[in-house]
Parts: sequence; structure tokens; C-alpha cells
Amino acid sequence: MTEFFRKWMPPKQFGAFLLDLEDRVRAGAFQAHRVVRDNLTLSPQRSRKAVGSIRFPLMEQAFEEVCVLNGGKPLANGVIPQTDLKVFQPFHRFEHQGQGIILGLAVMPEAGELPAKNMSRKAGVTLNYALQTSLFDDGAKIGDIFVLFLVEKDRQTAGQLAEIAIGVIDHAYTHYLHYETLSSYLQGYADEPAPAPQGPQGPNPPAVRLKAGVKPYVPPEVSEEGKKAVEENDE
Repeated sequence: MTEFFRKWMPPKQFGAFLLDLEDRVRAGAFQAHRVVRDNLTLSPQRSRKAVGSIRFPLMEQAFEEVCVLNGGKPLANGVIPQTDLKVFQPFHRFEHQGQGIILGLAVMPEAGELPAKNMSRKAGVTLNYALQTSLFDDGAKIGDIFVLFLVEKDRQTAGQLAEIAIGVIDHAYTHYLHYETLSSYLQGYADEPAPAPQGPQGPNPPAVRLKAGVKPYVPPEVSEEGKKAVEENDE
């Protein structure tokens, strides 16, 4: 399905946006760790719980802000298009050459595993009903598809993320139809980023432009102090 996914969501159009999103989400994860480390005196177990309670909200807010800056449109009335299914997370719609992409954020328990099923994600995957093997041909016409920006916490290094990926879950929420790490998706990404993807109402240029030649984010080396402060943070 990789070939078809890249037609629907080409790295040339979405690469700069996803790199920006990666930076902000990683920053949110580290901020959660830093806030607890620097401001609270807690036992290790309570520290992990405190970090987990604020990590996802910080990443989710970063996700929402970056989506809007890059032309993503919040779902009208919080409802999945062409359905009456309500969502309670900040899904955003992008469009490329008539193909709609509904993008959401989720945390994986382990790399490659499905994120927890909730009402919003269960509603989102209903859009992927048309993504059946029999329809993967050049003549197939599909509506919007639901894609997740996936993160996995780093259990060895406090405040870091171990893996970031893009995934498309089947309509029954049993497996990935497509799963690819962000670094793999961005291989061959042009040095000169193309314009940001369009929102559903037409062109909506991002308020922030990334410089040409931007490279995937590489976390800085963790200090010796940080290595000693390894925590196993839970969402």
C-alpha cells in the first residue's frame, strides 16, 4: 500500500509540515518531563504518573497548533465528514489534488502496535472502509482517509520519544493497512519543500515557513545527569 499512500499523501507536499510537527511534539514530550523534574518533589513512581498526565495534552496542543499553521482545518462541529460520528480529539483535514486526509495524533504502547482504541479513533477509521486490497488500483476512487501521526515514548531516556511513524488502521481497528516510520517516509524528500497542503476550502498558506534544506529532527545528546534520571513515563 506504500505506493498508493504516497500518492495520497506525497512527502514533497507534506514533508515540511511533518518535520515541523515532529519538532513540536518532541518538544512537548520533553517539556512534560522538565516541568515535573524542576518543579515537583515526588517519588519516582509519582513522577512517572505526573509526567504521563501532562505529556499527551502538551503534545496534542502542539499537534493542533502546527496543523492549523500548515492549512489543516478542524472538523466541522467535531464530526467525521459524511457521517454523524462525533470526535473528541483535534483531528484536522488536509487536501491534496482532491484527496482528503483526516489526521490525528496517537501514542503507541510499543513501536508498530496499535494505539488504544477510543471513540474518536474508532470513528476515524470508519473512513478507511474503502481501503480494501481489491480497491488498490489506479482506477479506485476513495473519499477521505484517516491517518494517524504516531509516537512511542522512550523508556530508556526520560523526556524523549523512541519512534515517530505514520499509520493507517483498517476500518475494524484490528491492524495497520500502512505503517511507516517518519524517517522512512521522508527519504528522498526534496531539499526545496513544496507549498504546504491545502485545506478543504482552497489554498491556505502556512503562517510559518520552514527554511529550505530542513532535515529530520535528531534529538540532542542527553547529558550524564539526564542519563541518570531515566524514567519510564506512561501516557
